[in-house]
Amino acid sequence: MKLHELRAPEGATKAPKRKGRGTATGQGTTAGRGMNGQRSRSGGRVRPGFEGGQMPITRIMPKRGFSNPNKKQWAILNVEDLNVFENGTVVTPEMLIENGLVGKVVDGIKVLGDGNLEKNLTVQANKFTGTAVQKIESAGGKAEVI
Repeated sequence: MKLHELRAPEGATKAPKRKGRGTATGQGTTAGRGMNGQRSRSGGRVRPGFEGGQMPITRIMPKRGFSNPNKKQWAILNVEDLNVFENGTVVTPEMLIENGLVGKVVDGIKVLGDGNLEKNLTVQANKFTGTAVQKIESAGGKAEVI
C-alpha cells in the first residue's frame, strides 16, 4: 500500500452541507446563519480580543517588566561535565556539540565553575566564570577565550 492509495474507511467522511441552494435543502435563505445581525452578514465578525466596546482585558491589566531584545543566549556547561575528555585534550565548541554536552549554540558557550575537574584540559569557549578558570588552571589546564 502506498501513500496515494490510502482512503478513509466507509462512513468516516460526510458530504458537506450545500448552503444557499434553495429552501428545499433546509439550508436555503439564511444558510444556517440565523436571522439578522452582524454574524449573519458576509465579513460579519469582530477582531480577536474585541469585547463589544467594553474596555478590553488586555488594556485593563497592568503591564510589568521588560524584555531585552539584545539579550545574549549562552549555551551553559559546568566544569565537571568536562571530565569525559582524555588528559591533554584541546576541548573545542565542536567537540562539546559532538559529545552532546552542549545543545543549541546561539551566542556562544559559557563555562560555569560547578563541580570538580580531574583532567588536564585546554578549554576553548566564549565565556568563563572566575571559578571555572580557577578550577581549570588548578587541574593543570588552560582556559582560552575565543
